[in-house]
Amino acid sequence: MPRCEIVDLGLQPYQMVLDLQRSLLTQLKEGQAGNILILCSHPPVITIGKSGKASSIKAQREILAQRGVDVFEVERGGDATYHGPGQIVGYPLLDLNPLRRDVGWYVRTLEEVLIATLANYRVTGARIPGKPGVWVERDGESRKICSIGVKLSRWCTMHGFSLNVLSCQDGFQLIDPCGMPEVSTTSLEEETCVGYPLGDVALSLSRHFLELFAFDREE
Repeated sequence: MPRCEIVDLGLQPYQMVLDLQRSLLTQLKEGQAGNILILCSHPPVITIGKSGKASSIKAQREILAQRGVDVFEVERGGDATYHGPGQIVGYPLLDLNPLRRDVGWYVRTLEEVLIATLANYRVTGARIPGKPGVWVERDGESRKICSIGVKLSRWCTMHGFSLNVLSCQDGFQLIDPCGMPEVSTTSLEEETCVGYPLGDVALSLSRHFLELFAFDREE
């Protein structure tokens, strides 16, 4: 059974974790590092993927600077998303070569990890064809609760997912999520009226990640 280390870094600057990912990805491709799932949260930040548009950021740069919100253009797929302290952000650095060299399978499995995690809190997560991520149906509207954007190089992965645990509406109002003005977002807190500790949700998520990717946990 392949092994995977899980590391929870807590609240960390986006640039620091991005640099860490890039370093670990290089080591992973060269066979000098093993599989690892980094879990963390970030101070408020907006990231834009390779297919992103500047117009996806609704707030003026002066407003972002006043609020201390940095903007990063990164190598993942997708458009604009927001990260903040109320989220669990996951960065799997995995070698898919011995697992399954299939991008669709990889993204679907990440989605299934988040759907299973939400089910622990009696929240029903769902997929929408053509729109990566996890959604919750409420009042006849699909609301995004988890964003996914990944990069693969020689079948090794970086970037990943962000799960809205606490309400992040102030941050998402700064952008058109995924570049789509019609997208509404939600969080575990908004769906359950409970502000669950991020550490508790991260433990649940970790268990499902190891199970669904058939990993043995590395101590």
